[in-house]
Amino acid sequence: MEPAAPVGPARAAAIKLSEAMGAVLQDPRRQRRLVLVIVCIALFLDNMLYMVIVPIVPDYIAHMQKAGRNTPSTEASTLQPSTPANGGANMGNTSESQKAETESEDVKIGVLFASKAILQLLVNPLSGPFIDRMSYDVPLLIGLGVLFASTLLFAFAEDYATLFAARSLQGLGSAFADTSGIAMIADKYPEEPERSRALGVALAFISFGSLVAPPFGGFLYEFAGKHVPFLVLAAVSLFDALLLLVVAKPFSAATRARANLPVGTPIHRLMLDPYIAVVAGALTTCNIPLAFLEPTIATWMEHTMAASEWETGMAWLPAFVPHVLGVYLTVRLAARYPHLQWLYGALGLAVIGASSCVVPACRSFAPLVVSLCGLCFGIALVDTALLPTLAFLVDVRHVSVYGSVYAIADISYSVAYALGPIVAGHIVHSLGFAQLSLGMGLANLLYAPVLLLLRNVGLLRRSRSERDVLLDEPPQGLYDAVRLRERPVSDPDGAPRSPSGPFDECEDVYNNYYTRS
Repeated sequence: MEPAAPVGPARAAAIKLSEAMGAVLQDPRRQRRLVLVIVCIALFLDNMLYMVIVPIVPDYIAHMQKAGRNTPSTEASTLQPSTPANGGANMGNTSESQKAETESEDVKIGVLFASKAILQLLVNPLSGPFIDRMSYDVPLLIGLGVLFASTLLFAFAEDYATLFAARSLQGLGSAFADTSGIAMIADKYPEEPERSRALGVALAFISFGSLVAPPFGGFLYEFAGKHVPFLVLAAVSLFDALLLLVVAKPFSAATRARANLPVGTPIHRLMLDPYIAVVAGALTTCNIPLAFLEPTIATWMEHTMAASEWETGMAWLPAFVPHVLGVYLTVRLAARYPHLQWLYGALGLAVIGASSCVVPACRSFAPLVVSLCGLCFGIALVDTALLPTLAFLVDVRHVSVYGSVYAIADISYSVAYALGPIVAGHIVHSLGFAQLSLGMGLANLLYAPVLLLLRNVGLLRRSRSERDVLLDEPPQGLYDAVRLRERPVSDPDGAPRSPSGPFDECEDVYNNYYTRS
């Protein structure tokens, strides 16, 4: 009986810990804070994996190409005697072959970087409805599992095909993890300004992961090898998945009972909503400068200002501060003036357009950093203002299920980042870097007035759910926040309608979307 003595205190401690965790999880406010932490870790992880390969992959592909060079061709060149007649030709052929190898390497890197966004773009129209049907926790768990497998595949990849498969697999995981994570935040925080604040925190983690990943990956790659940074990220994804299992319990009986809850609006109907289409266009337009500058600005800096590798790597790092400042400012303004979300987005587009136009005029490191800071500040304004607007539009015009609408937002991001690594280089070679930057800036400046079409969105009334009416309690999230559309104006026949706005002719399309109790 003596060996069993230590088991008693250990088991008692485990029971007390389980009871404490159960008490924490029973508190809705604490539970949704834990959910926010889980989602922020998932978004941080996805963007770390997206950017950590920036300093690793080019050098790794160059080493693979050197190792796989054809030795018989070099032997044939050594057997041919070098004469004054063919010496110049040999040098010309060598330079041309080196240039061809460099272009081939650039194409491979561009396709590799874009493959994630391309697959994400293809999967999102399917992942959105799947999330609507399965709730948010199971798709988030699937996404974390796929990201874990993708990270391990990156760690042990030995050829380009494996790297491409790992990058594409990451796009599949992101289509589930990112969309379900943002949708889960919108569901758990159904009221403003808490929703804008929670989404702002998530955006800050996205920015932090994107900016920290290159120095993190470059340092560990240099001193610990290629495997280590990916193994660290794999461990983070595994930890986050386990935390999700403990907090959300996605396979419990309560989760399985959600099959009888309301079905969300189909994604194709959401895409036809003119307000949602305007928001999606703004999200794509504001991210195009960032997606197109990331693969091209390093070469431009080397040619224009003779920037070192350290300067090209550090150019984006200071932009984290204005991005967080933009998120904080937009959240505070939205709390006081929630009906002006469209104005914050329009100001963000104007700042992005001006900053993008200024970039080609920079001839030293400091002005360029200021321009990039303005670019990220504007992106923060647009994202922080318009992501909660998508959830609000679904609340007042459709069914309060958020998987498909945030799949549309993810599609908007993916369009920009799928085109950037492939198209940006060709535009620079054919038209020039200045024309690329000016074109992107002009596109943002021209799209800013389009957000005037959203000025009447704030007049739409958010109705109360049946739970609110009967119990006078706030909805706890996860399909519990289904709301009826309250219309301040009625037609002569008594049919409810929205306040007058630029899309009045589209209102009749949505009259069938009243919520069923």
